[in-house]
Amino acid sequence: MYSKELTLKYEYDVIVIGGGPAGLCAALSSARHGSRTLLVEQNGFCGGMATAGLVAPFMTCYDSGGKEWLIQGLFREIVERLVAVNGAIPPVECGAPSAFTSYITVGHNHVTPFRAESLKLVADRMLKEAGVHILYHTSFVDAETSDGEIKSLILHCKEGLCEAKAKVYVDCSGDADLAAAAGAGYELGNPKNGKIQPATMFFRIGNVDSDKIEEDYKKNINNFYRIDGVNYRSLHWWVSKAREAGDWNLDRVSIGLFRGVDKDEWSINTSRIMGIDGTQSESLTEGEIAGREQVDQIFRFFVKYVPGCENAKLLQTGSTVGIRETRHIRGLKTLTLDDVLGCKVPDDSIMIAANSVDVHGKFGPRSNEYIALPEGKYYGVPYGCLVPRGFSNLLVAGRSISAESDAAGAIRVMPPCMALGQAAGTAAALAVTQAKSPTDLSVSELREMLIADKVRL
Repeated sequence: MYSKELTLKYEYDVIVIGGGPAGLCAALSSARHGSRTLLVEQNGFCGGMATAGLVAPFMTCYDSGGKEWLIQGLFREIVERLVAVNGAIPPVECGAPSAFTSYITVGHNHVTPFRAESLKLVADRMLKEAGVHILYHTSFVDAETSDGEIKSLILHCKEGLCEAKAKVYVDCSGDADLAAAAGAGYELGNPKNGKIQPATMFFRIGNVDSDKIEEDYKKNINNFYRIDGVNYRSLHWWVSKAREAGDWNLDRVSIGLFRGVDKDEWSINTSRIMGIDGTQSESLTEGEIAGREQVDQIFRFFVKYVPGCENAKLLQTGSTVGIRETRHIRGLKTLTLDDVLGCKVPDDSIMIAANSVDVHGKFGPRSNEYIALPEGKYYGVPYGCLVPRGFSNLLVAGRSISAESDAAGAIRVMPPCMALGQAAGTAAALAVTQAKSPTDLSVSELREMLIADKVRL
């Protein structure tokens, strides 16, 4: 049996695992509230799906009517910092329908196009300003747990394995890797139908004559429709022609394309890779390979069929496949689909959002379930959704919070994940300051801190 004596290399108040949208905001909020904070990230930069996965734009941060900016706090600060370095276009300028929203209106009003490279830089600067100890090129390996308390973590650095300890741990891995390793209960995907939302390989194209795409869209402005759970949206008229000619065999009928900060660049969200389990390396490997093959076909389709893309260049594919869903922890509270669609804002809510329920592949590979809220409405997420049952010093933020699978289809996108991260980081710092377990915090006090930090509740 393999064994090794590990050195305690890091000891902090708060350790955040994962530097994606949730982890970035968790580390920032923890450090800004006075906790010595370590951020552990496997890549050489922060941003997660926003940078490594090339997922763009940030989906809407507004209410369902597109009138009020709901998700503020650190998310809004990051957007403003990006705008200041020409790394984003403010959401107020990106109404729907438009090239920024893939010409979709419902649920897409006021998205935020951004440059992944700018986000890497802005994240580094903000973390350093806050005094966060950033540890890139480091992976979480395992947790030592006793009686519902995490005693320490095993990390893999370039130097080898080491031990790290904290008073409070925040799992922002996206897959609840820390929580699962510690023994927390969870559901994988949707236990009712045994499905996990499909993966997508995002990619970016450039050297596009975007005026020609706009002209083509205007000719087909009244040609968007939905049949049997399948959306016939942008460029479905060209996909149909490509299929007839034998140039398209993917189980997609339209294209998700979102104009970037530069007019000639677009992010493409079209590939659909079914049956990928993002908690398994073999499955992820299969997804990466299949994703790149699909990108190759989609890009060739753009060049051959789409007006304005005759001279397009493939700029980049995501360095990791985009994962929408894996584990959902079992928390002290659970966000339900009824909560979301009923626009419930409980007294212990730590964020509000109006993002639509969006479950890809629910009725088959070409389909999705998309349910938008009534105009002007929004819902809240209870603090207990961040707290795994049976643990005294662990919080979870991001798409793996305690939520029914369909409800998670609403809050899995990046602006809500950032808000969840900010709440978790603030709660962790409050627990450290008061020498309490996150389970014993005054949620009203936590809410007061979030409101002071410009979070809308």
